Amino acid sequence: MLARLLTVREVAERLAVSPATVHRLCAGGRLRFVRVGAAVRIDPASLETFLATGS
Repeated sequence: MLARLLTVREVAERLAVSPATVHRLCAGGRLRFVRVGAAVRIDPASLETFLATGS
């Protein structure tokens, strides 16, 4: 079963940062993401990897 992709806002809430910070992490290559149309989405596994390794 596929996991639901997280929105920037959901990731920001989990990390206790602003959505702009999540966008910067994505743009800087520290947090993997996919684009769905114009929207940025983050796989929960990518978020877990980021939390575990910081990159």
